[in-house]
Amino acid sequence: MLADHIDTLRTWTPRRWVAVAVATVGTILLIGLPTVLIPNPVFGREIPMTWWAWPALLVSAMLSGLLVGTYVRAPRPSGHEDEGTRRGMLGGVLTFFAVGCPVCNKVVLLALGSAGAMQWFAPVQPLLAAAAVAALVWALHTRLRGERSCRVSAPHTVSV
Repeated sequence: MLADHIDTLRTWTPRRWVAVAVATVGTILLIGLPTVLIPNPVFGREIPMTWWAWPALLVSAMLSGLLVGTYVRAPRPSGHEDEGTRRGMLGGVLTFFAVGCPVCNKVVLLALGSAGAMQWFAPVQPLLAAAAVAALVWALHTRLRGERSCRVSAPHTVSV
């Protein structure tokens, strides 16, 4: 299965690889700036980042980039497209919650308060990171499997 996916990636055009690179960097910026993994003057972070935040973001960004690459001039197999899209979006959202500051996230603060964010949400963040990577791997697998699937043409009728 992995060998098939690698064979599929080898057939990709330079245009697809450029899309992968742009999407990977875009994902890093889109998640890294508001979660303050990338320091910036717009957003602040109350709690220092964890040791695993950057590795989780980089793996998720690379998988997201590859997933975007599957949408560049690729055949659209029926039945697999929506599954990959939903799983990919789930992976991105989970990554955002996984690497973010637990007490800086307004949704978490509203739901749990600052004490709850530190006591209940912070310990779950590594699991969210793992779930994000799993969702992105599953989405990428679904999309790459669809590229390798064999198309069956409609039967032709012969008139006599």
